[in-house]
Amino acid sequence: MELKIFKDKQEVAEQFSAYFAEGIKDKTEFHVALSGGSTPKIAFDVLASNYGDKIDWSKIHFYWGDERCVPPTDDQSNYKMTVDHLFSKINIPKGNIHRVLGESEPDREAMRYANLLEINLDRVDGVPQFDLVILGMGDDGHTASIFPHEIALWDAPDHCVVATHPDSGQKRVSINGKVINKAKEVAFLVTGAGKTEKVKVILEKTEGFEAYPAALVNPDSGKLFWFMDEAAARELK
Repeated sequence: MELKIFKDKQEVAEQFSAYFAEGIKDKTEFHVALSGGSTPKIAFDVLASNYGDKIDWSKIHFYWGDERCVPPTDDQSNYKMTVDHLFSKINIPKGNIHRVLGESEPDREAMRYANLLEINLDRVDGVPQFDLVILGMGDDGHTASIFPHEIALWDAPDHCVVATHPDSGQKRVSINGKVINKAKEVAFLVTGAGKTEKVKVILEKTEGFEAYPAALVNPDSGKLFWFMDEAAARELK
């Protein structure tokens, strides 16, 4: 695991974008699972403005680690956010964008998306393998859409699961922990003072850390990066 701590959210986005551009440079094909959230939004803006004409987008295939069960035009849609901040600004083949159909019946869509991953990705030990999974972390320690109250979904037999937000009750489709941990590389983007407490508990493995899904991220490859700002990391030893 490698901790990368920067001054603020903007610098996190810039440094992550540089890492992303470098990581795909020598690849002929690259499969990445995206995250929603405020920090990825800024990172997508930076990727579009700084690397829009420097990256060969035709070799990158985009997926989502999780998606809210809303139409693609809804402001809560992770897909819509990515279109607004990245896809609308770059030249990418439509066939390279593999969205979760948030408007579909959740259980059926989780099954369809799991099958899509099996078809499109190489499988290792029967699990689809991404080149990179981008993750955020909620103030409650959730990641993708695996929440603490449903932590059993982490080891679910299906590659994709239907999760329920603990407060709103909103349904979400999410990849499970096995898919996350089978990725060649995993990168957390975690910023803001609201994340400070969980960052400390998870990274320093203090009592009860296993209750948080973000603490279960431990890729088989060992390539795990935490891109954080000083606010999120301020209580780390």
